[in-house]
Amino acid sequence: MFDIIAVDISGRHIENGEYFMVCAAVSFSVSPDHIDKTHQVNIRHFTSSNAPELTDVVEMVEKTVEGLNPQATIVMEAGDMFNKPQWLVTGMFSRNFKYQESLSERRAIELAHHISVSSRRLLKSRGPISLQSNTEDYSK
Repeated sequence: MFDIIAVDISGRHIENGEYFMVCAAVSFSVSPDHIDKTHQVNIRHFTSSNAPELTDVVEMVEKTVEGLNPQATIVMEAGDMFNKPQWLVTGMFSRNFKYQESLSERRAIELAHHISVSSRRLLKSRGPISLQSNTEDYSK
């Protein structure tokens, strides 16, 4: 078993003239093929009028993982880091970093993705949280 922090960023596209991004970092203990335990979740949102560059993504991730297990390795998809070589990206972080490889790392990133997307939707709504669903949700 080893500790990782799966990270995903949602909203890296322009919408209404700005970028509204939500970064989710989830601390896990994993084995090669499954998640053993979920420890903690950090969520942070970021806004920008300019498209995020690699250094911006690194800064967002670093801020979001603050307070999580410092010995855990940050795990992300290569596409989130503009498909740059792992050796280049690793040198930009203050802690261990790697691209996802195992099934458990893939599953962890999927969970972080669901958290970032749903958190972004909730934050963008900026209205009161309601138990009633919008009728548009049922139109499919």
